[in-house]
Amino acid sequence: MVQYSQTHFDASFAALSDATRRGVLEQLGRSDASITELAEKFHMTLTGMKKHVNVLERAGLVTTEKVGRVRNCRLGRSRLEEEMAWIERYRQLWSARFDALDMVVEELKQKETSNGRNKAE
Repeated sequence: MVQYSQTHFDASFAALSDATRRGVLEQLGRSDASITELAEKFHMTLTGMKKHVNVLERAGLVTTEKVGRVRNCRLGRSRLEEEMAWIERYRQLWSARFDALDMVVEELKQKETSNGRNKAE
């Protein structure tokens, strides 16, 4: 079984757990932006947006660069490959379980149908 860095995962999933931070990532996927621009877009204070950006930056999802008095944000180097692999592993596990459940349900339906025919005869 593959072992993942718990701290890295905790930071990534914590960062992704907030709708505003997911929105920031989506916005930065379109184009780089300053914290001021992001704050305006999401209708929040500069302090609030800085906190969101710091969480994303700690997770490696965003990088910032200060140019003069402006802090510019862009997508970070993290591509979430490990997180996607972890999610995929559980997706496959649940898919296999649901497939097995579908087979049981289908068997029960067939038994019910054949029992109904026997009683009618």
